[in-house]
Amino acid sequence: MTRHDTLEPSATSLNPVDLLTTDQVATALGLSSRTLAAWRSSRSNSLPYVKTGSRVRYRSQDVVAWLESQVCSPAKTAGDRT
Repeated sequence: MTRHDTLEPSATSLNPVDLLTTDQVATALGLSSRTLAAWRSSRSNSLPYVKTGSRVRYRSQDVVAWLESQVCSPAKTAGDRT
């Protein structure tokens, strides 16, 4: 038995099919790739990413979760009587 045979997939293991490129995420979010790069560089946003060597990838479930966390409810205005 090889070492590979003894490894069991965990709930947090990465499936390469679920990894998105910066361009794919930027297109999906209506942003530029440069914006995502700036967010990573400045750590000004909490969108998680995976870095392997010089390559950056985003897990699809992280993008969905991040997008859900960005939902804002409309502020109640002074004229509302509800």
